Amino acid sequence: MQQTRSRRLSAKLGISIAVISTVFTGACSAQGTPATRSAGSTQTTAQVNVTKELRKLETDYKGRIGAFAIDTGTGKTVSYRANERFPADSTFKAPLCGAILQKARTSDPGLLNRILKWTKEDVVPNSPITTWGRSPVGGLTVSQLCQATVTTSDNTAANLLLKQIGGPAGMTRYYRSLGDKVGRMDRYEPEHSYWKVGDVQGTITPATMASNLQKMTLGSALAPQDRQQLLAWMRGNYTGNMHIRAGLPNNWLIGDKTGHGSYYGTGGDIAVVQPPSGAPLILAIYSHRNAEDGVSDPKIFGATASVLTRALGKTS
Repeated sequence: MQQTRSRRLSAKLGISIAVISTVFTGACSAQGTPATRSAGSTQTTAQVNVTKELRKLETDYKGRIGAFAIDTGTGKTVSYRANERFPADSTFKAPLCGAILQKARTSDPGLLNRILKWTKEDVVPNSPITTWGRSPVGGLTVSQLCQATVTTSDNTAANLLLKQIGGPAGMTRYYRSLGDKVGRMDRYEPEHSYWKVGDVQGTITPATMASNLQKMTLGSALAPQDRQQLLAWMRGNYTGNMHIRAGLPNNWLIGDKTGHGSYYGTGGDIAVVQPPSGAPLILAIYSHRNAEDGVSDPKIFGATASVLTRALGKTS
């Protein structure tokens, strides 16, 4: 499955399978009381169970977990620390490409096909597609850079795209256009992912990111064809197999965007999840360790996703 997806990406971006194979083979300032209430004012049994299970998981993880999930068919939600700030890390790259699609649709119709080039000095760490000497000599289109940024979390591609919308401040403005009053971006990559306890730079809450994702992929924030394009990129993501996807049944259709930081084992995964029956689910999960040298374990996202979806009544 991984090789099949690699061939598709290499065909579209003109990049060798060997490069992608090498990459993947080697591959919140507030600390408050966990959220224990869903959208309504009455605490549900499902929410009580979520709080109990995630509190134990969090304790065993020696860190902090934030999570929000919504069944878009019923409107039912479950959450844990959903209104606390967490570092967004690379999960911002999904809404970044939403912002690109919106700009191309509304004010810059040639944007997606525009070819962008970069120099060796532009390349930053964790850039599997745009690494100098591996990337196409003639550059890549903005659309191809979006695909690279969502499917491989390429940092240089993300920086190039950020410049198309006004930099980190432009990303924050896009959050605000979605009704998100919390999310913020302050720095380019890789400094964006240099979060430490007490930082508010580059943070978001699980609840607001889930809302952003729902509006972009299922709501009216993007035109129908742009919603489908963003979903297609997320469903083609290579970095998420050990995250949310690992905790859910294999026959569920999942599009996600992962993220990881440099300190405290920060990490996140946001997803649009389509079970075999019923409406899509939206999940946003973030975590970090208590120790500065802690390492993120992707299993925490699958375990949390399993708790959330069971609480929403989705098991198969």
